[in-house]
Parts: sequence; structure tokens; C-alpha cells
Amino acid sequence: MQASIRAATADDLDRITEIYDSYIVASHVSFDTEPWSARRRKEWWKDCRGRVLVAEHDGVVVGTTYAAQWRDKQAYAFSVETTVVLTPDAIGSGFGTALLGALLDLLRDEGIHRAYAIIALPNDASVALHEKLGYREIGVLDQVGFKMGRYWSTLLMERALD
Repeated sequence: MQASIRAATADDLDRITEIYDSYIVASHVSFDTEPWSARRRKEWWKDCRGRVLVAEHDGVVVGTTYAAQWRDKQAYAFSVETTVVLTPDAIGSGFGTALLGALLDLLRDEGIHRAYAIIALPNDASVALHEKLGYREIGVLDQVGFKMGRYWSTLLMERALD
């Protein structure tokens, strides 16, 4: 499968939400517990400041990656949290590598210093993707989130961009 990677537009928001929400309701991968409203997605869109990319295959968006401010304090202005999600049929296709790689290039060009990923464990595919793109393990937050009737740990990974 081949995908084209492009900057997301406001017209993609419903599809981005659909893909992301599938992880909320069916897995531990997102620590959100309720699907996103259209209003919340529009607020998120403003906060991402153009740091949202999508992968299209045969004219259909099959994945997205984005960067959000790491924390809401001025000293963190050059650090971001990255996220990448794909439709189930796109997993293992190379789209995640293409998407996140393109986002890292964009962030480097913007002068971003560090990118962080928070991966709910277990998630071998996501850990492998991030390692492939130069992220390194920083540490584990043990049983930090409660979802689907149990506690889950997260792995914090970091990628230097300068």
C-alpha cells in the first residue's frame, strides 16, 4: 500500500476524530474514556497550530499524526508531545513511519527542541515505531492510568530534534 502524506485541513477533523475515537472505545491505547465531541476537536485543532498531518490511501484518510504543547507553561515552548494513530488495516503498512517521520521533519524545521511520546503498555508496535525514528526510552510510569477495569502503565520516550 502507498499513502500520500499531507497537512491536515479542517475538513479532515471528523475523520481524525473517527480514527482516534476507535482507540478510545476499543482499547487501552488512549487514556481518554469518552469519544471526542466536535467542539473539543475544534479547540484541539486551534491548539495544534498546523502540526497535524494525515496519510491518505485511495483518497481516504487512514491515519494521522500531530504534535501538541508538552505542558502549558512557557518554559516548555520548545517541547511537544507527538501522537500517531492509524486505522487497523493501515497498521504495519509503513504509514506510521511515514507520518511520524514527516512530523518530526516539520517540528525540526520549526525549531522544536524535543519531542515526547507517551505509550500505553503493552504496545510493541508503537514502541518499535518510535525506536525506529530515534526516540529513546526515558522511563515507565507504573499503573498510572485506570481504564477498562484495570490499571495501565505508560512508557515515556524522547526524541532530540536539534
